[in-house]
Amino acid sequence: MYLDRVKIYIQAGNGGDGKTSFRTEKFIANGGPDGGDGGNGGSVVFVADKSLDSLVDFRFTKHFRAQNGENGKSSNKTGKSAPDLVIKVPCGTVIKDAETENIIADMFEDGETIVVLKGGEGGSGNARFKTSRRQAPAFSQTGQKCEEKQVLLELKTIADVGLIGFPNVGKSTLLSMLTNARPKIANYHFTTLAPNIGVCSAISERFVIADIPGLIEGASDGIGLGHYFLRHIERTRLLLHVIDISGSEGRDPYNDYKIVNNELKKYGNKVASLPQIVVLNKIDMATEKQVKDFKAHINKLKHQPQVVEVSAITNKNLDNLIKTIITELKSLPPKQREEFIPFVYERPDVNKYEIYREDDASFVVVGGFIDELSRGIVLNDPASFAYFQKAIKDKGIIKSLKKRGLKEGDTVRIGNIDFIYQE
Repeated sequence: MYLDRVKIYIQAGNGGDGKTSFRTEKFIANGGPDGGDGGNGGSVVFVADKSLDSLVDFRFTKHFRAQNGENGKSSNKTGKSAPDLVIKVPCGTVIKDAETENIIADMFEDGETIVVLKGGEGGSGNARFKTSRRQAPAFSQTGQKCEEKQVLLELKTIADVGLIGFPNVGKSTLLSMLTNARPKIANYHFTTLAPNIGVCSAISERFVIADIPGLIEGASDGIGLGHYFLRHIERTRLLLHVIDISGSEGRDPYNDYKIVNNELKKYGNKVASLPQIVVLNKIDMATEKQVKDFKAHINKLKHQPQVVEVSAITNKNLDNLIKTIITELKSLPPKQREEFIPFVYERPDVNKYEIYREDDASFVVVGGFIDELSRGIVLNDPASFAYFQKAIKDKGIIKSLKKRGLKEGDTVRIGNIDFIYQE
């Protein structure tokens, strides 16, 4: 089964918790805190792999979670950091945020690597909170927690040349004659149910050809298979528009040409502006009048494409077609990756907070600063709670609350805890 678009769920590993511990060895008085830090959680890393050609590996496996960092230990021992979770995808895979469809990365080249989700940082052990005034802190910091994200993987074939045209015009046969590809070939519509890719090596040149499943009228609106696979055309540098010049399917060749080009225009994404070579296939079955009539229509166009007559089944004039392709490719710019502003999953700014009021008139304080502070708070520990109070005061939160109308007896919600404010 060919799969080129799939939604998966990814989550970086949580950071390990810091340890609350005190040194209690014999003959060592007042050993003090010796709780170690937690290890960092594993990140989620995507890597482009040229040995893959579809997203079929993600058909049944949808959830990918990196390991959590190890908790800190006594004797100031730091917990082990978790390994990164590496997810391999085919070259040409575009990674998007599933909710917004903003592009995170375009995995264009083999070996290209990107960290999509960074693992949580490990929490500090209680040894980190020791000061000259706080000699025995009985609290430590929990590791950073990571949220699950949904990403969309969309494969866009990276090829120099794309074969387009109606079903059953001989694209698969032409691909098999020009390259090392061996696509399934039969005399019925939609034999090709997935893009086939082959490499043509000739005249000391090498280029990649992709056979895009047949386009029909209405493909850009989702009819047939064409719309689903049109994204694979977007990366190609040159299109071979294959026409059954013999009209063996009972259709008019020039009308086929117009319909396919119209679908490209309706699809957009600049595919309609890609240069084309029109390949008149099945010339061995066509009449001179059919060829002459088609070329007469082409000669009336404002922008006239090159026209090459071939017979894929008999190998007629394929050498000339290859020379024409090579000449055209030399004049075109190299393959390009997507143009986009990278979307990044950013963590909340640990220096910021905001205040708002609930319907019950209570004050709510939220933000990255509160999340970070809450990791190291133990409310039933006097030293920890004192540390918490000093931190919010030094940050100016109490002052900001008073400006918003805070008075004695009001409820203030910080994190998941409600406090009653007293002067």
